[in-house]
Amino acid sequence: MGSVSMELHPCYIITMEWLLKEFKDEDWNMGNIVYTLTNRRYLEKCIAYAESHDQALVGDKTLAFWLMDAEMYTNMSVLAPFTPVIDRGIQLHKMIRLITHGLGGEGYLNFMGNEFGHPEWLDFPRKGNNESYHYARRQFNLTDDDLLRYKFLNNFDRDMNRLEERCSWLSAPQAYVSEKHEGNKIITFERAGLLFIFNFHPSKSYADYRVGTALPGKYPFVCM
Repeated sequence: MGSVSMELHPCYIITMEWLLKEFKDEDWNMGNIVYTLTNRRYLEKCIAYAESHDQALVGDKTLAFWLMDAEMYTNMSVLAPFTPVIDRGIQLHKMIRLITHGLGGEGYLNFMGNEFGHPEWLDFPRKGNNESYHYARRQFNLTDDDLLRYKFLNNFDRDMNRLEERCSWLSAPQAYVSEKHEGNKIITFERAGLLFIFNFHPSKSYADYRVGTALPGKYPFVCM
């Protein structure tokens, strides 16, 4: 008999924070988001992920589909103008992954297709679907179509991981959260010498917004 130990603990509860079953995204509580992403035992290493396999099974929706729903079938073409639903959905999908990556743990996991916003659920052959294989798939070809917007979500995931490789925030100590403002829907935190600023407000943008930092100086600006 033998055993295998896991150094990093999967943090499933984070995926539940982003579900839109009970709350619209404009009603998200900034304090709850921060608490969920940082609630782990001292020095316990966690794997953070924004979407789990359970959510993508038949009867539920992928994260992207919760955000954009049926418009993913009609308005993901680059030849069509952005609709408010697709525009906000794509931006939120990026923000959710980045804040989960930066604040949620010491490792990051993508469930198959989450990296590009897979639109559909998984359903394996069974009596209830006449043993169909139609939804027993992940459509990775969507990222190869230059006429679809999935490539932008996929490119963001690539750039996010490359930035982490350069800055190594996953191997840095837990982040210091300097602001979680409910009215302004702002979350800011510092980790690995980086200052992360998130604006989750559905209608407000801010100019000359002041946030505290531990280290003085000029910070290069990276807009993700």
